[in-house]
Amino acid sequence: MAGKFEISKRAHGEFRFNLKAGNWQVILTSEGYSTKSSYTGGIGAQEQQGRRPPRAQDRQQRQVFLNLTATNGQVIGCSRMNADEGGRDNGIASVKANAPDATVDDQPT
Repeated sequence: MAGKFEISKRAHGEFRFNLKAGNWQVILTSEGYSTKSSYTGGIGAQEQQGRRPPRAQDRQQRQVFLNLTATNGQVIGCSRMNADEGGRDNGIASVKANAPDATVDDQPT
């Protein structure tokens, strides 16, 4: 089952997207976007990053999470917290497997 970008609109009017795996589990959540053109650009960047070696950053707090960054250093999406680096590494593999060919569920336009 292929991945999917699911667009939602926040209460204050901003849009965001979730990259979901084929099992519908959320891999990454985007920042908030004010316009459709800005979030479609974010999706395009995420699809491209899925085709390249990941430019992932992790921050060690109590748990580990993944920030997927564009080539300009801007954060495209953030994962949920993981208990260890293995969970983060699984997230990286899931982005690479799901983002390049993911469909877009663009309901709130």
